[in-house]
Amino acid sequence: MSSAESRPPKDWAQRANAFWDAVAYHLSPPGLLVGSIFFALSLTPSLLPRTETVQGILSGCCFAIGYGFGNLAHWLWGFLGLKVPPGRVTRALGLLVGLVCIGLVLVALWYSNTWQNSVRAVMEMPPVEENQPLQIATFALPIAAAILIVGKLLVTIIRLIWHWLLPHMPRRAAFVVATALVALLISILVNNLFLRSALRAADTFYERLDALVQTDAEAPSQWFQTGSAESLIEWETIGRDSRVYVQSGPDAAAIEAITGKPALQPLRTYVGLRSAPTVMERAQLALAELVRIGAFERSVLVLVMPVGTGWVDPAAIDTLEYLHGGDVASVAVQYSYLTSVLSLFIEPELGTETAQALFNTVYDYWTQLPREDRPRLYLHGLSLGALASQNSTTVYDVLADPFDGALWAGPPFSSPIWSRMTESRVPGSPAWLPRFGNSSAVRFMNQTGARDWEGLSWGPMRIVFLQYASDPIVFFSFDADWQRPDWLNAPRGPDVSPALNWYPVITFLQLALDAALAQTPPVGHGHVYAPADYIDAWVEVTQPEGWTEGELEALKAAIDPDKYAPS
Repeated sequence: MSSAESRPPKDWAQRANAFWDAVAYHLSPPGLLVGSIFFALSLTPSLLPRTETVQGILSGCCFAIGYGFGNLAHWLWGFLGLKVPPGRVTRALGLLVGLVCIGLVLVALWYSNTWQNSVRAVMEMPPVEENQPLQIATFALPIAAAILIVGKLLVTIIRLIWHWLLPHMPRRAAFVVATALVALLISILVNNLFLRSALRAADTFYERLDALVQTDAEAPSQWFQTGSAESLIEWETIGRDSRVYVQSGPDAAAIEAITGKPALQPLRTYVGLRSAPTVMERAQLALAELVRIGAFERSVLVLVMPVGTGWVDPAAIDTLEYLHGGDVASVAVQYSYLTSVLSLFIEPELGTETAQALFNTVYDYWTQLPREDRPRLYLHGLSLGALASQNSTTVYDVLADPFDGALWAGPPFSSPIWSRMTESRVPGSPAWLPRFGNSSAVRFMNQTGARDWEGLSWGPMRIVFLQYASDPIVFFSFDADWQRPDWLNAPRGPDVSPALNWYPVITFLQLALDAALAQTPPVGHGHVYAPADYIDAWVEVTQPEGWTEGELEALKAAIDPDKYAPS
């Protein structure tokens, strides 16, 4: 064979080597491997079902994060001067890694429908579409590429500063200084420019949204309603969610129609952020309005802490009013315009301050009334409202004259009282449905109701935590990136996928996304609490009279849960 005939293979080999060298220069094989592993694990189930769009965003981000970890390890190996294989071996390893990554991604996508359907099955949802894996990959690719480009840009900036510093200091010191400078710059830009501007914009947006009024939204006409001509609270000072709370809900006729029992007109009071200038003045205004409408002449009085935006879960209050034949007065005081997630991380103290002011003001008045003539006093809150309500008082302040109980639904993971009781649970009880002490004061409930409470006696104060095992607002944890959560231990909650496993970093990211989408699953799962479960909880907390088991089941059947599904 002539020398000319032997060149093409050599040229082909050279071109192949040049191609792999270029790939290795721009893309780190260890980064691709770890990124592919992260991508595959991100497709495994978490607490809530995910659409192809949401899953694609999550998987793209997970690939980029994994790539960053692998690339950092790759770079650190070279930075420390550790030995690397010869070029031919490196290329062969790179090719092998590439094939492994492709196979890993394809296998994970193949199983993704099975994993997602395992979540949907326990929530009685239909299975996903067959082509969802292709859609996931379509969304994930540009997300991962965009993050990698940004990361590459930051690395380039670090290298430029590093090389600029090399003549002035040792090599490793120059790198540390360059990295620190870029990190400081990013921190300043994110915190001072992006984050603060975004928060100011969010606060302004939600404040305007709260004040947004439809042209046909007229003030209530009945004297006992908040915002009426006789009310101490001006209609223009409460927002959209407040008006829904005041004007919605069953009236006496509707309660009688469903329960078949005589009923009164329920009393609902709401004080908005614009109703008075300070927290204490809003609490005093709430008390004055309660006195005006005769709330202390009812059998049940509930202090409600809304979620961040001021929204009160109608399923909670409607069911209470059905159970007590409308002989209920409730009052809510707004403390924020922001959503619960933003309020939780930005201004959690505002909810606590408002809850304490409302409780102290009403409680002081309530304790001055004759015990035989005053209403039973209860606390209620959902989500961030549950957190604020828990912080409204301490048991030591009410020992002489305790309030009657509380129903706290979907308590956030940061709730100190909930956390202490969960951590101090009776050995053998699961973290998602713990038992605390002798169960005479505090109990935990989910979709299964009170079926395991036979033989347990209540004390003078009844507190119930209503929580679903699939609620990420309750079971999110910052420790989940390095520590396996206790709620994953057997036995698992009734609406948690048996295929859910814990993976460092990945599970944390999955739970964080679940928390952001906590109100997307069907009613009765996640952070969407069902009327039937509220009924079971209120029965235990408030002990309504005159109800048989059959009548309670009929009430549950008469209330359409879809009416309370998030819009």
